[in-house]
Amino acid sequence: MYKHKITVFTPTYNRGSLLEKLFASLQKQTFTDFEWLIVDDGSTDNTEELLKRWQKMQLHFPLHYHRTPNGGKMRAVNYGLDLAQGELFFVVDSDDYLTETALERIDYWANTLTPQQKPFFAGVSGDKIYESGQSVGTTCAGKSFDCTALERDKLGVHGDKAEAFFTDVFRKYKFPEFTGEKFITESVVYYRMAKDGYKVRFFNEGIYVCDYLPDGLTKNALSLHMHNPKGSMLAAKERLTYPELTKQLKIATIYYCYKGVTQAGYSRSEICTRLNITNFQLSTALFIGNLHEIKKKLLKK
Repeated sequence: MYKHKITVFTPTYNRGSLLEKLFASLQKQTFTDFEWLIVDDGSTDNTEELLKRWQKMQLHFPLHYHRTPNGGKMRAVNYGLDLAQGELFFVVDSDDYLTETALERIDYWANTLTPQQKPFFAGVSGDKIYESGQSVGTTCAGKSFDCTALERDKLGVHGDKAEAFFTDVFRKYKFPEFTGEKFITESVVYYRMAKDGYKVRFFNEGIYVCDYLPDGLTKNALSLHMHNPKGSMLAAKERLTYPELTKQLKIATIYYCYKGVTQAGYSRSEICTRLNITNFQLSTALFIGNLHEIKKKLLKK
């Protein structure tokens, strides 16, 4: 049995100056059956001092702080899953924050799953929004819809979402870890869940306010491929095996993986072997990808 309905999990690295906004939003939550679990990924700033000071305050929710050697966000998530005491595991990054009713809405939508439906669902998800109120990416019409992560692309659902996964499901799909590497895309886990039939109930409500910082993961894709080539090629290889994903997404997968891992020293033939693709498929993806990049540059002028 879990002690709480929701574990709000925050992996953090040298973000002591940004955590205050998230902390304030958690104090304002209309739903209180949650814990805040922080894994500090080897910060060298004032994060530890800040969190220990907050732990001494009288809060309406438990705050658990753990410090680990720097190993990357996904290792921190794996560790957090071992520690979580909430039925739902909700990752909220250290530079983001929640609307006041965010956890209340997660609880509401999780409770819409009947006992017969629940075994087939990995969790529920709201929308991420910018501070302006604009939604991140695109979604389907209506109040809610059910689909797997592999069905999102064909439904026209794009961009980051605010997923809260059932902890017991998430624990079965921990992130692969590679020695010397600190990152692997979240889609590896999400697609593996989907391959096994798990759906997510998406609800069209903005609950998670985000900003993509210059040093964030999202804005440094090619650098991440270069510094984490084994994880990148595993993620790309698996993505290419899913027939549900569109041809356009697969071309982009090959293009960006190649652009990154060649900088890490992998040869063209080795990339083809690891991704299980032909040299012709690689050449086609690079041609289309380069045209797309040229088009984007022209549109910016």
